[in-house]
Amino acid sequence: MFQKYGGLKPTCIIPENTKKSSVIFCKQMTKVLLVEDDSNIATIYKIKLDHVGLACLHAANGLEALHSLKNFTPDIILLDLKMPVMDGETFLQRLRKLSEHTDTPVVILTNLNKTEAPKTLWHLGISAYVVKAHTTPSEIVSLIKEIVA
Repeated sequence: MFQKYGGLKPTCIIPENTKKSSVIFCKQMTKVLLVEDDSNIATIYKIKLDHVGLACLHAANGLEALHSLKNFTPDIILLDLKMPVMDGETFLQRLRKLSEHTDTPVVILTNLNKTEAPKTLWHLGISAYVVKAHTTPSEIVSLIKEIVA
């Protein structure tokens, strides 16, 4: 059988009797920060992302997401716009001021159409703009893989 070593570190699947020291290559898990205030929507996306082998951390608002960056370095961020405490636009402005996150890919994941979105988003370097109501979690997984690859 196989043992799985993982979590938020590299994931390795190796034969049970193999010594850890003999593992030469481990695939690094893609880390996703999901910033979404609707717990039902967050649960749906988190289950899907975890199911396909992506390490997903959920934050319920922009402020919580900023705090999570102290202990979690995402490869990509899925960001809602309309949230309490700190909205997505404010979070994105603060994120881009952090030297280690000037180039972190951000996908806006919202129910606002593009004409309703703040115009500053495109100047803050977003990778994609997705309307939740028109996109399945599987399509989000494909988009993440495309952007992070």
